[in-house]
Amino acid sequence: MRAARLISLVLLLQNRESMTGAELARELEVSERTIYRDILALNAAGIPVYADRGRAGGYRLLGGYRTRLTGLSRTEADALFLSGLPGPASEMGLADVVTTAQLKVLAALPSGLRDASTRVERRFHLDVPGWFRTADPPAWLSELAEAVWQDRTVEFRYRRRDREVTRTVEPYGLVCKGGAWYLVARVGPGHRTYRVDRMTEVTVGAETFSRDDSFELAGYWAAQAERFVREMLRDEITVRLSPAGRYALRYVTEPPAVREAEANAGEPDEHGWVVTRLPVESPDVAYGQLLSLGPEVEVLEPPELRDRLRSAARRLAGLYA
Repeated sequence: MRAARLISLVLLLQNRESMTGAELARELEVSERTIYRDILALNAAGIPVYADRGRAGGYRLLGGYRTRLTGLSRTEADALFLSGLPGPASEMGLADVVTTAQLKVLAALPSGLRDASTRVERRFHLDVPGWFRTADPPAWLSELAEAVWQDRTVEFRYRRRDREVTRTVEPYGLVCKGGAWYLVARVGPGHRTYRVDRMTEVTVGAETFSRDDSFELAGYWAAQAERFVREMLRDEITVRLSPAGRYALRYVTEPPAVREAEANAGEPDEHGWVVTRLPVESPDVAYGQLLSLGPEVEVLEPPELRDRLRSAARRLAGLYA
């Protein structure tokens, strides 16, 4: 445990140049007294850590000192190559870059760990696209990735229902969700999300922009995805679900709708059926979703949706009469 902490301490100082004892203690979740003892241990081991006194002081590594990757364990080496599984990087045109980086890491690893790349390739494979989707990346993905790396403005034409619009944006990041790529960009004072396969033309500008360092792509995406689903569920219906229907509901609608349906569910009857309110995008969308549950669901409200499903059940019964 202590050996891992000492390695982490050296890597922190290597990456951030200078940190106070309080900052190191907070990062490593130990006391400042423990940090002081660790610094003494590193000095005794020949690692040149020294303390700058004064208001802007802190612990530093003696100029130019760099640790080598010989401290990696078997699990850490495997995890390193697991993070570089092929797929999204190739779609963005970075396959050669990833390969070169992996070769450099392999060259720095001890001989006993140089099979990490092969071990991972034989055990794990990331298949990014969802079922029933093509695996071909969008036409403009590599150009957008280049713009994101270089902080260059982008102008593109974008399909919106029955028309196309032109937008000039500052591309902050790319997100791959279920095999579909999305561009997150700053437009004016805020950020917006655009689906890449709806872009019909992309021009990367020569002008660069200043990135807001406080913007966190993962946090933004998580909040946007949750908000998108909740905004999409604008209607509500009342249903009865069998135990099997209750279980299968997760496969036909979004997780927020399932969670709310579970929270709204009444007590099960003697056969295990429950009555609950289910958020839906619209009665039309709910019709298609609930058809797939067959006899495991009964719509109680609204009457129009109940009538549609009753009619569908009669037609289905006629087919099998």
